[in-house]
Amino acid sequence: MKILVINCGSSSLKYQLLEMPEGNVICKGTFERIGENSFVTHKINGEKYEIEHPCKDHGEALKFVFEQILNPNYPAISSLNEITAIGHRIGHGGELFDRSVVVDDDVLEKLEQVKDLAPLHNPPAIAGIRACQRILPNVKNICAFDTAFHTTIPENRKIYPLPYRYYEELKVRKYGFHGMSHKYVSERISQILDNNNLKIINCHLGQGASICAIKDGKSQDISMGSSPVAGIPMGTRAGDLDPSIVTFLMKKENLSADEMNQILNKESGVAGMSGVSNDFRDIEKASREGNERAKVTIDVFCYKVSQFIMDYIVALDGVDVITFTAGIGENQSGIRKQILNNLSFLGVKVDDTANATRGEEIKITTEDSKIQAWVIPTNEEYMIAQDTINLL
Repeated sequence: MKILVINCGSSSLKYQLLEMPEGNVICKGTFERIGENSFVTHKINGEKYEIEHPCKDHGEALKFVFEQILNPNYPAISSLNEITAIGHRIGHGGELFDRSVVVDDDVLEKLEQVKDLAPLHNPPAIAGIRACQRILPNVKNICAFDTAFHTTIPENRKIYPLPYRYYEELKVRKYGFHGMSHKYVSERISQILDNNNLKIINCHLGQGASICAIKDGKSQDISMGSSPVAGIPMGTRAGDLDPSIVTFLMKKENLSADEMNQILNKESGVAGMSGVSNDFRDIEKASREGNERAKVTIDVFCYKVSQFIMDYIVALDGVDVITFTAGIGENQSGIRKQILNNLSFLGVKVDDTANATRGEEIKITTEDSKIQAWVIPTNEEYMIAQDTINLL
């Protein structure tokens, strides 16, 4: 059974064609700069093809993606009829969706109702669904929501200390994101340790980053909030800060809401702090070369992650295992070690040899460490494909 997984961003489109239930990737790729000088990077059989192809919208990009999947020079399949279903990653389901669903007219209408909660991501996702319906009218589309995993967070951890009418009228509350990743990692570590009743703190550390408290396979709290800007500092996102800073800067520099949003989303985080890059590899290199701002940036990031871990030990009334995933979490051993060393007073002991491993499932604490820590490479596309075949 072949499942196509689509993830539409504001100006990008990621895709994977998977053979299920095994989860083997047949081909995958990324369309970037849609609406500008767009290009696609298509990967199949260990080869990578970069193709410039101007596209004005996600519909045109998807049409070209299907052409690449059928490209006779490196065919992934011989006919689009081999695709059983299409799974779409949806950034925000609001309060209307607490699980993955098969797309119909009612679902599309509800997606329109919540699109303002994620104005950069939900409209392109809706456009992607409609394009797939046009191109493959007889193939079912499934929506998998990044927020759905977090619907189990208790009420007292969802509500913000604002006038309650903002929740009642505008649905302003904590939603949380990276749900597919947190769900995958929690299920995988439960399989590895043969225990479905674990208290897990999962650190999804990438360009976007979030820390999640998970108990018995259910989300209990998440560092991201009503939007993906909240929590720890990320590649270019600010994370938590004094809200008065926002109004102060808007007044001081006469910034509009859109301009302030651009600063918080695209110009802040580790890129803004370090002045080096949004890539931790560059920041770590600069730190080793004596760049003080780079060093402080790493310290701030690691401190904030450790701080959220401590918060979530309280939320879970303890912790059995700390997991690391995503680009930084899977590959940056120095970052992992610094975060865990901040927790040494809890009896956490890093195994330096194991921790030097990149991108593999491995326990990175010693046998006598009082809390286990693991690296678990995430697989969000597999989770979406799995939800898709379950619904079928």
